[in-house]
Amino acid sequence: MLSRVYCASTIGVDARLIDVEINISGGLPKYFLVGLPDRAVSESKDRIEAALKNTGGEFPLGRITVNLAPADLPKEGSMFDLPIAVGLLAASGQIKTDKLRKCLVLGELALDGKLRSVKGVLPMVVEARKSGITHILLPAENGPEAAVVDGVDVMAFDNLKEVTTWLQGSGEFHEPVRVNLAEVFGKNGKEEVLDFEDVRGQENVKRALEVSAAGGHNIIMVGPPGSGKTMMARRLPTILPPLTLDEALETTKIHSVAGLLEAGRSLVTERPFRSPHHTVSDVALVGGGSIPLPGEISMAHNGVLFLDELPEFKRSALEVMRQPLEDGFVTISRSRMSVNYPSRIMLIASMNPSPSGDWFDPSDENGSTALQMQRYLSRISGPLLDRIDLHIDVEKVSFQELSAKGKGESSASVRERVIAARELQSRRFMGVQGVYCNAQMSTKLARRICEIDESGKAILKRAMSALGLSARAYDRILKVSRTVADLDRSEVIRTDHIAEAIQYRSLDREGWLG
Repeated sequence: MLSRVYCASTIGVDARLIDVEINISGGLPKYFLVGLPDRAVSESKDRIEAALKNTGGEFPLGRITVNLAPADLPKEGSMFDLPIAVGLLAASGQIKTDKLRKCLVLGELALDGKLRSVKGVLPMVVEARKSGITHILLPAENGPEAAVVDGVDVMAFDNLKEVTTWLQGSGEFHEPVRVNLAEVFGKNGKEEVLDFEDVRGQENVKRALEVSAAGGHNIIMVGPPGSGKTMMARRLPTILPPLTLDEALETTKIHSVAGLLEAGRSLVTERPFRSPHHTVSDVALVGGGSIPLPGEISMAHNGVLFLDELPEFKRSALEVMRQPLEDGFVTISRSRMSVNYPSRIMLIASMNPSPSGDWFDPSDENGSTALQMQRYLSRISGPLLDRIDLHIDVEKVSFQELSAKGKGESSASVRERVIAARELQSRRFMGVQGVYCNAQMSTKLARRICEIDESGKAILKRAMSALGLSARAYDRILKVSRTVADLDRSEVIRTDHIAEAIQYRSLDREGWLG
């Protein structure tokens, strides 16, 4: 007897429906699982057999063939346990139902029949809805995640017995899972424990971080140990605009595929902040593996990737970031497949000004030598630095600033200005595909959007000549000056906006990386 159950498998942050076809025929007992299953799928037989016996069912005898179609697509994960078990019960006549034709079935089985959560549920449910499937059968822990997709009924169960009861029509009392998205956005957020009001001094750095947040610009902070670089970087997410629903869905897909979505949680509603250690490998940073998984740069999609002590990272790891920073996505190619993971991030980097930790001073006998400086700074390539819009010198905080009473401006106050600037940019780039903030403008678009008058051109020309700014700094200065003008709610880029943008290019000056 033949049965068919729909399941799904992820490919990057997307999914594809899988037909689980089960045929039971006469002959000696034999179990065949075909369709490019990985080790976890191949081991499902023993879990399924124990789960069936412990929930009142029987593992059928005879020649059993389980085909996972399409056969040329690799299958990995434990989500095939439940659909195979249900298919075996249907093929052997232990359950009789017509509901399976419109159901997507997902879930891992424990030996006692309990359902365990699986990863990648959100993209699978989105794909199921596109294919006309009306019901999703899955573990209770995955219910809230799947229920954010409109147009399908999500039926969440605790064990295999509940699934078979519902399929046979005697479990009609089982209600679909419902999620109130407005309530999710209101309650899922973490309580803010970091705030810029706790930062003493460093007004110029806080202003630069505000500009960075307002325009989505990458930023690098250069300063000695103890100057507060890491402390301020960790507070940047508190002034970024809140996630939109579309951004939340995109971000949740990535966390779901990576298996990092907390059990019982429906959406990621805060902008991610990822801070990998400088010993991170190329694959861990960008993504990869035999079956490609997202790396740190994709896990930070729609959020912040913080690289502390940038020169300590491997040169190869930094170089593989160049294409994702430019294109906004990571392409991972393997012999059997090629997947894209989104990586639209804000990069924040920090570094010491020299190997010794303090500012370079040729007259200091105990400091770094010119050769040591050259080797240290050469760890950061020019093309990578070219993708960082703001370069900030961070000085140590004085005793007077540290001991002063009172607090600085709060993150909430700064965030209001950032949101207002982003709204201006949203209206400006309406209809321009792939551009949501000033940092994402192409060179051609920047020249058109960021028009400056003759006095602005004159000050920019003088700055490039007097400060030894590189030619690549020109477009970056235009984009940043547009953001400064947006924070000032000015349609015109004035000379003071350009002057502020120029001071954020310290690493382009002669003697740094050239």
